[in-house]
Amino acid sequence: MDSKSLKLFLHLAQSLHFSRTAEAMNLSPSALSRQIQQLEERLECKLFERDNRQVQLTAQGRKLQSYARESLEQWEAFRQDLNASDGELSGSVSLYCSVTASYSLLYQILKRFRQEHPKVEINLHTGDPADAIRRVLGGHEDLCITAKPEKLSKELSFHSMVHSPLLCLQAKKASIPTPKNDKDWAEVPLIIPETGLTRERLDAWFQKKKLKPNIYAQVSGHEAIVSMVALDLGLGFAPQIVVDNSPQAKQVKLVEKALPLGDYDVGICTRSKRLEKDRVIAAFWELLGEH
Repeated sequence: MDSKSLKLFLHLAQSLHFSRTAEAMNLSPSALSRQIQQLEERLECKLFERDNRQVQLTAQGRKLQSYARESLEQWEAFRQDLNASDGELSGSVSLYCSVTASYSLLYQILKRFRQEHPKVEINLHTGDPADAIRRVLGGHEDLCITAKPEKLSKELSFHSMVHSPLLCLQAKKASIPTPKNDKDWAEVPLIIPETGLTRERLDAWFQKKKLKPNIYAQVSGHEAIVSMVALDLGLGFAPQIVVDNSPQAKQVKLVEKALPLGDYDVGICTRSKRLEKDRVIAAFWELLGEH
């Protein structure tokens, strides 16, 4: 099996969505389906269970996911060894983060890394940080910037960069009344993330209080929450680092006596095994300690 086939499989194993993987890998959905079918025929087993509603990995698919991830990592390490004779680090590194993190936390680090290791190709992907750790664990990304989860997988290494309070926001000229007690929080319209740490903390608070939230909208990423709050569509929650860097920062204000949702510990995350074996990732990690 060539590396392209393994990369296609790994992306689909992570996304479990043929259209998303096809778009990300610059293929038509039908071409992706044919390649997965050819892979299944070559291996003489079914890798995915598919119906009109969902895609799931089979037991054989999970085994191939582990094999594919390890094989691609070993290939990259071997390629680095072959090109290490001139003393300069070469290869590639992929990094996933939110748009906010790409310019508020990452710019200076990437600038210095590029200066010290000009032969390393840097692939930066942006999106919802709620997907970040899953993408790293799935082998789709080498590194990610994300909030440290309540329980960090033993497979991962995490380097903290900044602590950011999780704020509750309302429009500057809000028509929505500020909650005065716990029950009021079940009445006001809320704009919340679809998934991720903020959503987990909100769900835990409402469950503890035995209340059902009045959800106006569920969105992907905190940047969109700030924009929707600025339009006075509801109260929303976002880390301070996102609010401070938002174009709508002056159109929102803090809600007094908000829910006690704590801070975000934002940092860079990678798989510990990659950190031990991959020279490029190790060089990037070493730079973090000097930042």
